[in-house]
Amino acid sequence: MDFLKSAVASAIAKSSSFPYTITDRVDQEGIWILNNATKKDDGSACSLFVFDIAAQRSLLPLAKNAARKLRTLRHPGVIKVLDVIENETHIYIATEKVTPLQWHTKRKSLSEGTIRWGLHSVASTLKFINNEAASVHGNVRAGSVYTSESGEWKLAGFEVLSSMNEDDAMIYTYGSLVPDSGRYAPPEVANGGWSVVKKNSLSAPDSFGLGTLIYEAFNGSFMGTDQLAQARSIPANMVQSYKRLVHTNPKLRLSAGHFVEQGKKAGGFFETPLIHITEGADSLGLKNEQERDQFLDELEGLTDDFPEDFFKMKILPELLKSVEFGGGGPKVFGAMLKIGSKMSDDEFETRLLPVILRLFASPDRAMRVCLLDHLPGMIDRIPQKDVNAKIFPAMTAGFTDTAPVVREQTVKAVLTVISKLSDRTINGELLRYLAKTANDEQPGIRTNTTICLGKIARNLGSNSRSKVLIAAFSRSLRDPFVHARNAGLMAFSATSDIFSDEDCATKILPAICLSLIDKEKFVRDTANKALDTYLTKVRAYASTMPETAAPVEAAGMTPANAVAARVGGQNDASWAGWAISSFTNKLSAAKGEMSTGVANGQALAQTRSLPGSGRATPSIVASVERPVTTRLESATASQRTSVEQASEPAVDDDAMDAWGEMDDDGDNFFDATTNKAGTPAPATATFDDGGEPDFAGWLAAQSKPKAPRPLPKGLSKPANGSSLNVRPTPLRSVSSGPGAPATKVVPVVVKKTSAAPVPTKKVDLRPKEAEADDDWGAWD
Repeated sequence: MDFLKSAVASAIAKSSSFPYTITDRVDQEGIWILNNATKKDDGSACSLFVFDIAAQRSLLPLAKNAARKLRTLRHPGVIKVLDVIENETHIYIATEKVTPLQWHTKRKSLSEGTIRWGLHSVASTLKFINNEAASVHGNVRAGSVYTSESGEWKLAGFEVLSSMNEDDAMIYTYGSLVPDSGRYAPPEVANGGWSVVKKNSLSAPDSFGLGTLIYEAFNGSFMGTDQLAQARSIPANMVQSYKRLVHTNPKLRLSAGHFVEQGKKAGGFFETPLIHITEGADSLGLKNEQERDQFLDELEGLTDDFPEDFFKMKILPELLKSVEFGGGGPKVFGAMLKIGSKMSDDEFETRLLPVILRLFASPDRAMRVCLLDHLPGMIDRIPQKDVNAKIFPAMTAGFTDTAPVVREQTVKAVLTVISKLSDRTINGELLRYLAKTANDEQPGIRTNTTICLGKIARNLGSNSRSKVLIAAFSRSLRDPFVHARNAGLMAFSATSDIFSDEDCATKILPAICLSLIDKEKFVRDTANKALDTYLTKVRAYASTMPETAAPVEAAGMTPANAVAARVGGQNDASWAGWAISSFTNKLSAAKGEMSTGVANGQALAQTRSLPGSGRATPSIVASVERPVTTRLESATASQRTSVEQASEPAVDDDAMDAWGEMDDDGDNFFDATTNKAGTPAPATATFDDGGEPDFAGWLAAQSKPKAPRPLPKGLSKPANGSSLNVRPTPLRSVSSGPGAPATKVVPVVVKKTSAAPVPTKKVDLRPKEAEADDDWGAWD
């Protein structure tokens, strides 16, 4: 029969004219069956209290009284009624979505702070019913209280709620019909019936009911009034007031209003941050700065066991309005994010993200810094498209802000957003801004930029990575700020695996060596560690290289024999003996005129046979014929160059140029956009030195002649002061000596002048006794 009744009720609820859809049954409390439901017009969730008239016809006056009182009595602590529907078989009361409080009290899942907060709400509601409405609830218990979606305690159970101004009040006649009324009835009612309410204080029955609610909330269950004498888990500072609520003499009972007043005294049991926040949340936008700071301090003082739903549904909307329109500032935003951390990703994206995106465009520096500080905690919840389209464009203003703290926080925030930026943004716009902060006037910002580049090195494109990082880190090694220099060395050490072996040997190691004699010891120590890292890498690479790159022409000659033949037949292992023997072996076979052909401090030519170290020797200048390049060869070379350039990925030239070169002059350290345009260096004909150092040129540049000497042929200044013109020079093969393995082509730079040619001066190859010591001393 019960199944049939439920089926009929469900069929009625699912009819097309019924505005609600029942989803599932929750519980049965008293005369009502509680169901979860949704509104058909908007799909919003709600609760539906259903009373079956046929099954409980004798209790129909209670159901009708409850429906009438819920519609007419409006208070924040009373369950919110959406609609009441009555027909011949059922009474439906649609309310906000609620959950029975007994679900939580029986499991003891509520914290003490939450229970105090809920009792404060119920007691305040009873105060309103007794004082302002001049009524008696008559059914206060845990079963008459529900929790809303926001976690607030809402009072219901209005089956016998009656105004004492009426002579035929419901409670006098039907009070005993309420289920379990005997177990919860005050002692005087249990002995003399509900009519004794007229003889005592109007609030006495509800005060006793509030005491039973306190007992159930803290202890989990209530079997009868004899248990009330033992407070058990009730907090110590509440016990005295609790005992006055459940006093057997109704005239000595503490009313709900007085109970609230005692709890609100200094040090009272209702003096908790959660209750203060509840009372102050509605007027947050109207508070002055001092009151708002006090409110936020209390919010920060809450532990993680606060009712999350209440803050999501009640506090968060007020915080959002305050931070966006009420000038709440960064402190309010921090509290807002603390609540947002408890949200699901969908809730965060729906409720918080739109406000956050709008705040990033705020001109308030304090708010922008606050957003950057909290960005690590929310970046994972922000979609990548929003980071690229809205957040990073708003961040770029911080790179050039006049306030140093904004620039510094913006640089730090790069590490947070780098994982969600597109490659085009990273290698273009981001590098241009980092080039500016790398030359910032604030040393801390320069240091943080170097650290930032070291951490995002692997996010940079392969085309821009080497040039940008080597230039940036090398420049930081010349920074006057000691921590910037140390950061550059540490960045080099952390990124050693991303540079080519050639760059490590030719660009990075020379830059690091300058720091080996830094004035600060800890910088020198860091430089030594970085040097060891790169030396290990370069040595490992060198061990994989062949012993020689010279071609082996003689049949059966091994590479080792070829090296020995190239070096010479001397057995002296010292560098000086090696250099002298090499020079004498090659000198007798050299052809051409001997000249001191040094112009502008650089050697004009040198032979392939010169050793990698040793005493410098005069250079050999030979006249050779000009090679003929056909038009077809030129076109082929041009096409090959075009193909090589086309194979490289596109790189943002502006972003690359902003970094300059690694060997930029230290005087222009702070100017990322300095145009170093000057007089272009004269063009010189390139030549292959075969990997040998130009000792002859170096020695000629270091020597200081006692008297002016005439310039070699082709280098004399023209009479009319015209500049030197460089033209392609002929090439001629030069024999390196009888023991040399190959013939070398030596280019010669010929200067064209308007003056008459000057005969080439013969150079005496005999060593000079007087100047020998000075020359070697200069080498040392």
